[in-house]
Amino acid sequence: HDASTTIRRVTPDQLYETTRVDDLYFQATGGGVTFGGGEPLLHAGFIAAFRALCGDAWRLRAETSLYVDAALVTQAAACVDEFFVDIKDTDPAIYERYTGLSVGPVMDNLGRLLDLVGSDRVTVRVPSIPGYNAPDDVSRSVDRLKRMGVTRLDRFDYIIPASRERPSGA
Repeated sequence: HDASTTIRRVTPDQLYETTRVDDLYFQATGGGVTFGGGEPLLHAGFIAAFRALCGDAWRLRAETSLYVDAALVTQAAACVDEFFVDIKDTDPAIYERYTGLSVGPVMDNLGRLLDLVGSDRVTVRVPSIPGYNAPDDVSRSVDRLKRMGVTRLDRFDYIIPASRERPSGA
């Protein structure tokens, strides 16, 4: 972040006090709050406490990599209405080369999430990442995700900073 960014930590009560000004709008439009940035499911307890304050009239969404403990996925499934999951790629080698982590926990958690909330509440984002995966890799990921029961898929081209881009074939 740049020097002009200010980080302010808030409690669920403080977030609710800040956002409740839009209560009627949220109720009329089906809107609500999206938790993202970093990994929001690491704060599933915060989201659950916020849900208790705002009630069921607001839609809560989470943008997640699902690279968290399974218990946090279960806790979030009980209070989040819709999940946007950033998979990167289902191929273990591609995922590890891009993230430095194993895709195994992500795929396990995706299966868990689908079992808990159903496919209509989960959108999986599958990017084409220059220097990391090719269109055929993305197609293989999409096919694997469909076999798992994913019905809402978002294929797109990922734009990465030149400093992170790898040359083709790397």
